[in-house]
Amino acid sequence: MARLSSMDFYQDNTNLKWIILAVSVIISTSTIYYTNILVEQLKERERNQVRLFAKALEYTSNDTDNNILFITEEIIYKNNSIPTMLVDSRENIVNFNNVDIDSLWTPQQKERELQRQLKEMKRTYPPIPILLKDPNTDEVFGKQFVYYKNSFLLTQLIAYPYIQLSVIAIFGFISYLAFNYSKTAEQNRVWVGLAKETAHQLGTPLSSLMAWIEVLRDDPQIKGKGIVEELDKDIRKLRVVTERFSSIGSTPILKDENVYQLINNVVSYLQPRVSSKINIEVYTLSETIRAMVHAPLFEWVIENLCKNAVDAMGSTGTIAIKILRGSERKVFIDISDTGKGMPKSIISSVFKPGFTTKKRGWGLGLALAKRIIELYHNGRIYVKSSEENQGTTFRIELGSV
Repeated sequence: MARLSSMDFYQDNTNLKWIILAVSVIISTSTIYYTNILVEQLKERERNQVRLFAKALEYTSNDTDNNILFITEEIIYKNNSIPTMLVDSRENIVNFNNVDIDSLWTPQQKERELQRQLKEMKRTYPPIPILLKDPNTDEVFGKQFVYYKNSFLLTQLIAYPYIQLSVIAIFGFISYLAFNYSKTAEQNRVWVGLAKETAHQLGTPLSSLMAWIEVLRDDPQIKGKGIVEELDKDIRKLRVVTERFSSIGSTPILKDENVYQLINNVVSYLQPRVSSKINIEVYTLSETIRAMVHAPLFEWVIENLCKNAVDAMGSTGTIAIKILRGSERKVFIDISDTGKGMPKSIISSVFKPGFTTKKRGWGLGLALAKRIIELYHNGRIYVKSSEENQGTTFRIELGSV
């Protein structure tokens, strides 16, 4: 079964992210819900105020007793926040309150602004009618209408939760970017430190092995048996590995290389060191396909993918490496095996540091391969296809020369 090694520091805690997201949604929804309750209450209050205002206008229009002064002073003039317009049955504006009109405007400009405000009020709320009556006969001889819209305070209250959520969203997005950048920077420091330390640790025993090989060359009992030659190959391999780790800490220089030849170098080294029942085959329509790569690191990626394929197949099977020239001057390298494959549930996790399906292993091989191809070669590496008990195909995309 797939497992995550002790490198939990690098793992995304998906459950925690979902919990934080759920709590944020609950808080946001609650904020909007509570604000909407307040808005509805304030709307009802303002509508009642406008009704009272309209009743006062109706009363003053139809009555001439001594209460008119009180009503005018205490009700009509007290409305200093809700924009209102009084219009007649022909929709001519009779009066207006709390509508911003510049005193320097011409009559035409004032009229245009009043008509614009009136249209806005009509879209906002239905009017409140005022019945005009004959004071002697109480007969209705006409109608007027009071139009109004939300006060500035109510408008602010309606917009407030959305402004608040926008600010929170922007802050959250900036925090997310900062966190990801910090996490990536720390991971980079760990990668570089690990690579440099590994290269340093390999240096001392490698120098010692090279000295011992020179001693063995002069031993008559060893000469002619091919032992020194094989040890030489492994020493050269260790030197390449040391160079690879040294390259992790710095930006490698990409060169125009023959991809087919580099892959054959890896296959030539691996084939004698794996089971004789495992075949590694390389296919291409052209042996001259070239790409801009850093040879030691690129060979490391191919070697890692091939070793993973060997582990997936066990002691028998076939690894097929196909080199293709794609559109837009790209080079595709497909590495397929006949191993046990992967369930779709884990495909998205195979490149995460610490992820491994082996009982023993650090889970760094594919993570390093992804870093090398995508960060240093500006390419792509991904699982092209995988089926359980049928095999897996990894694809590498590179820019060609």
